[in-house]
Amino acid sequence: MTVHQEPLRAAVHNWVIGARLKTLPVTYAPLAVGLALAHTSGAVEWWSAALTVVFVLGFVLGTNFFNDYSDGIRGVDDHRQGPTRMVGSGRAAPRQVFRHGAVLYGIGALAGAMLAVTVSWWLLPVTLLVGLGGWFYTGGSRPYGYRGLGEISIFLYHGVVFVCTPVYVQTGGVPGSALAASVPVGLLACALLTTNNLRDLPTDAAAGKITLAVRLGAGRTRRLYVFCVAGAFVSALLMAFSRPWVLLVLGAVPFAVFPLRRVVGKAGGRELIPALEHTCLLLLVFGSLQATGLIL
Repeated sequence: MTVHQEPLRAAVHNWVIGARLKTLPVTYAPLAVGLALAHTSGAVEWWSAALTVVFVLGFVLGTNFFNDYSDGIRGVDDHRQGPTRMVGSGRAAPRQVFRHGAVLYGIGALAGAMLAVTVSWWLLPVTLLVGLGGWFYTGGSRPYGYRGLGEISIFLYHGVVFVCTPVYVQTGGVPGSALAASVPVGLLACALLTTNNLRDLPTDAAAGKITLAVRLGAGRTRRLYVFCVAGAFVSALLMAFSRPWVLLVLGAVPFAVFPLRRVVGKAGGRELIPALEHTCLLLLVFGSLQATGLIL
C-alpha cells in the first residue's frame, strides 16, 4: 500500500464507523415492507422507488453522524462500552463528523424535494419532519433522545414513516394495511434501540443522558425488550387474517432465541453487543419474510 492510499483507507474506515452500516437492517426492513405493500397495489416505478431509498438512507446515515457528533461533544461517548464512536474516541474532529452528516442530509433533502415535485407536495413536510426528527434526537439544547423518547421516535420513523412513505409515493395514499404493516418492524426497531440503551445504561446515566432504559431501570427494560419482540410477531400474525402468507414471519422465530436469552439472562455492558447484532439479524430476516408474505 502506498503512502497516499493509507489516508484514503483510514477515511473510508472512519466513514463506515460513523455511518453505522451494521444497523442498516433497521432501515432495510421498513423500506422492503413498504415497497412490497405498494407492489400489491400495482407496478412499482423504479425511479421513484430509488429516490425513496436515497431519501431515507440520506437522513438515516446523516442522523448517525449527527448523533456521533452530538453525543461526542457532550462527553456521552467518552466511556462507552459499545462500538467505537468517531468523536468520543478522537478518531475524527467534531466538525468533520458534523460535515458528513450535513452532506448526507443534503442528499436526503434533495431526494425528498425531487419526490415532492414529481409525486406530491405533501412529501415536503415529510422531508422536514424526518430531518428535524433526526437532528433533535441528540442535537440541540433539549434533545428528546435524552428524555426517554427514543423508543417512541424510532417506532414512528423506522416503523410508520418509513413503511408508509414508499406506499404513498407509489400509490398516492396510505391505507390501513400500511399502518398495520408498520407495527411489527417498528416494534423490532424499538427492540434494537432498547438493547443498545440497556447496554449503555450505566454510562448514559452517569453522563446525564436519560434514556428510557435509565428511567425504567435494567429489569423493566429487559421486559420491554421481550414485549417488543413478542409484539412484533403477534401483530404480524394478526395481519395474517387478511394476508395469510405473512405467516412466513414465523420463520424468523429461531433468530429471536439468542438475543432473548441474552437480554433476559441479565447480560450487561459489552455482553449485550452480540444480542444487539442478533437483533439486527432478526430484523433483517423478519422484514424480508414479511415483505415476501405481502407480495405472495
